[in-house]
Amino acid sequence: MDPTLSPSPPDLDLPTLKRVLEAALLTSSEPLALGDLKKLFDHDVGNEPLRKLLEELRTDWEGRSVELVSVASGWRFRAKPEFQKYLERLQPQKPPRYSRAVLETLAIIAYRQPVSRGDIEEVRGVSVSGNILKVLETRGWIEVVGHREVPGRPALYATTPAFLDDLNLRSLEELPPLDDLGSLVEEREGLQEATAETAARAD
Repeated sequence: MDPTLSPSPPDLDLPTLKRVLEAALLTSSEPLALGDLKKLFDHDVGNEPLRKLLEELRTDWEGRSVELVSVASGWRFRAKPEFQKYLERLQPQKPPRYSRAVLETLAIIAYRQPVSRGDIEEVRGVSVSGNILKVLETRGWIEVVGHREVPGRPALYATTPAFLDDLNLRSLEELPPLDDLGSLVEEREGLQEATAETAARAD
């Protein structure tokens, strides 16, 4: 245990604190932010000691089929990508496969946000179906973040923290090269579904 960690609350020692964090993260289907994890304890645990415990926990799980990762919304356990093909066999339905139009629209929003529907149509060179935007909004990957102050006040779209979470990214700066985004989305979508299924069974 890292000696630089501050003293633990009187009712919990540091190894127990780490086990509590581990249990919460393993049974949650969503990433947990530091603020969420603090709610686990009666006494205040500072952000820095909490981060050090999480880093220790990440190290503890190295070399296993499941790993602890930090994403935009917080921390979560996930199955490593190389085990995805096995986990998919437990799912009665395949994760959704997105059309080229959906992936192109998502890429334009991700790399040029905030953008209007007209901006997307200008880049793609074709009209954008409202259903395409609805698919991305329903999936939780994009949202309206404002309106452009021009006649008609068109909605401006941007990606959400859930989009970054599903791609296991902490910020937009970690986005892959544009040509790789489509394959990453398809890969992560399958992994996300399998990981959520595993967490639901453990809950």
